[in-house]
Amino acid sequence: MGKTALIVIDMINTYDHQDAERLIPAAESVLPKLTGLLERARRHGVPVIYVNDNFGEWRSHHGEILDKALSGPHAGLVEPLRPDESSLFVVKARHSIFYETPLTYLLHQQGIDRLVLCGQVTEQCVLYSALDAHIRHLQVIVPRDAVAHIHADLADAALVMMERNMGARVCDSGELWT
Repeated sequence: MGKTALIVIDMINTYDHQDAERLIPAAESVLPKLTGLLERARRHGVPVIYVNDNFGEWRSHHGEILDKALSGPHAGLVEPLRPDESSLFVVKARHSIFYETPLTYLLHQQGIDRLVLCGQVTEQCVLYSALDAHIRHLQVIVPRDAVAHIHADLADAALVMMERNMGARVCDSGELWT
């Protein structure tokens, strides 16, 4: 068995997009669980990989994405989750963390075969990423209290789909790295 990585999906965010008003309350509610998960993962030496949208900014890199989010009105949702010096960062343009990104290669190079997916949006990017991880024969864990949603009913259905259809372990974040 290989290593586990914590994958933080799309949390470096300006919240200047469609559905942001619905997403922000869910992001606020999972923030304490996400920060706790990050702290425990780092304390246990678990690699942390941020996979984040580039928001159509094709000339941007991770530092610019972070700076833009930290200078916006919702910096309070970003600051507690900011990458540290050991964090890795992959920029994506679509829903899946794998779609046309170097993530598969990075995971292979690091010997990682188990992913803990956290972040946003449960019924979109987290779900599609879990499916893509599953078809790559990677184990998936989704802490239900560390993923934010736009539509609660769709998020609940997505968690069930990940568990039943993709063999993901759905758990509470407190069960990880205690």
